[in-house]
Amino acid sequence: MNDAVAELEHDRDRLGRSSTAERVADILRERIAEGLFAPGRRLSEEAIGTALGVSRNTLREAFRLLGHERLLEHRLNRGVFVRMLSAEDVADLYRVRRVIEGAAVRHSAGAPPERFAAVRRAVADAARAAEEGRWQDVGTANIRFHQALAALNGSPRLDEAMRQLLAELRLVFHVMDNPRDFHEPFVARNLELLELLEAGRAEEAGRALESYLDDAEELLVRAFAPDR
Repeated sequence: MNDAVAELEHDRDRLGRSSTAERVADILRERIAEGLFAPGRRLSEEAIGTALGVSRNTLREAFRLLGHERLLEHRLNRGVFVRMLSAEDVADLYRVRRVIEGAAVRHSAGAPPERFAAVRRAVADAARAAEEGRWQDVGTANIRFHQALAALNGSPRLDEAMRQLLAELRLVFHVMDNPRDFHEPFVARNLELLELLEAGRAEEAGRALESYLDDAEELLVRAFAPDR
């Protein structure tokens, strides 16, 4: 059993006795968002089912749910694979992010303190991982930072949409040849956004976020260019 699938054994206790396909899908989505499963990878029903201790039918239903979320794809007579995204997918993901995160930042003044605490933890986790050269973990902390930003909206439905969107986005990160070059500049920019929000400068934070997302999108789209 390879390392990625072996990691799923640590998730088995989360399923409990009321295991459902939705819970399996939650675990796999989270692991995809953490970068554990790379785009184009074939997922073994036997290995993952054994690691999580679930039936093949339950796992297939979880795969189906994640297929609807555009994270997995079924290839006829070949199996289930982690989806590979395109530059067009990147543009659309960032289009949605501007709507969700932009609204969250600009209307952040009334958010309760615990939501800001989640943003602060993600910033600290990214800084710690960067100092230790753990660039995949920096990417994971960045995902959590943006999830926490979206949570400033105070909407469970938007939180769910953002979780799915960020899991897709993590698949895009794999096109970057050097994760450090991509993630390192945004560690400081995350801190800058946090400081603006905590100072109550929501409009300024909104402008900073727009520039931030523009720059990130440009870097990722450029990575898809055939002559880069």
